[in-house]
Amino acid sequence: MDLDLDLAALRPLGPFFALRTPPGGPGGPAAALPSLALAYRETPGSAAPDVPADPLAFRVRKVTRALRASEDRIGASVAQQGLAARLWSVTLGCAVLYGSVPDLAPGLLRWDPDAAAPDDLWLTEVRARPGDAATVAATVLDDHLEPLSAALRARHRVAPGLLRGNSGSALAGAARQLDLWARAHGRPDMAARARALTAELFAHPLLAATGTLTGTAFRRRSCCLYYRVPGGGVCGDCCFTRPPRSSPRAPSG
Repeated sequence: MDLDLDLAALRPLGPFFALRTPPGGPGGPAAALPSLALAYRETPGSAAPDVPADPLAFRVRKVTRALRASEDRIGASVAQQGLAARLWSVTLGCAVLYGSVPDLAPGLLRWDPDAAAPDDLWLTEVRARPGDAATVAATVLDDHLEPLSAALRARHRVAPGLLRGNSGSALAGAARQLDLWARAHGRPDMAARARALTAELFAHPLLAATGTLTGTAFRRRSCCLYYRVPGGGVCGDCCFTRPPRSSPRAPSG
């Protein structure tokens, strides 16, 4: 199936999978939003008058306040995992449903750092690329999550292993949701494609050490720090079975 300009096949999968595409191309409501290319700059640059000069720092502050977290590195971790979940969901969903993925170059993706979760993303131009594991990995890991991790580490005291663990967790979550949707809608072929593609992706050097994938279940080797949020606990795929009591830092993976 060819990519359609609205990427309409993603919408039934839920808000983490859906990607907005402005009618008429690059103009419209997304024009005033910063691109992810701007967000990933390790040294903030100039921006349009209505755009935060450092949209990534703005997002981390927003998430930190919303969580009532005591450290900005907690907000940085949760913000990164939220964006990783969106990117994996869109790309994996397209690869399975369409057989190809859109070009998600950071300069083509507009992002609202002030939006609620899940992250509000707009793709300004739909251009098809192959849907194989190598292209999916390059699209998400190389183009987005590695530069995002570098930008976050330049601003906050957050371990690279933790961020890669977040990336693995986000991929596993997207794959699990896609598998559930495919089975519920009588598409075992899509469920099998999602599992096979996910297994290939977890063989990538940047993901192989993040945890153990068994079927659609994932157990990570690091912690996202959510247990340090007031009222928070450990996530379902956490390396911990209960929140640590005394250790000031979670393992970085």
